[in-house]
Amino acid sequence: MKALIPLLFLAACGASPAPEFMGAKRTDVTLNGRDYTVFQKGERVEVIRLGYAKRGEHQDIRATMIEMIPRVTGCRLRDSTLTGDSGEMRGSLDCPA
Repeated sequence: MKALIPLLFLAACGASPAPEFMGAKRTDVTLNGRDYTVFQKGERVEVIRLGYAKRGEHQDIRATMIEMIPRVTGCRLRDSTLTGDSGEMRGSLDCPA
């Protein structure tokens, strides 16, 4: 039973940001039936997909994550800076002054 307690705390946390995004603004989003967490810190962004994805769904999920970035942040994604996959991706933004 004692071994389950830390697991319960981890499950309650949901998505945790990469170290570079500690202290970032967090936004939880549900889009196309999936849950995501977006972290924005300055002109950097991290998107994390929550939950399981089946084979064949990853390309659509990745497109959704890219589409969601300007909606959530109000900034334009610099496409050449995007790294990651359908589970987690990071990139740089061009934000209005």
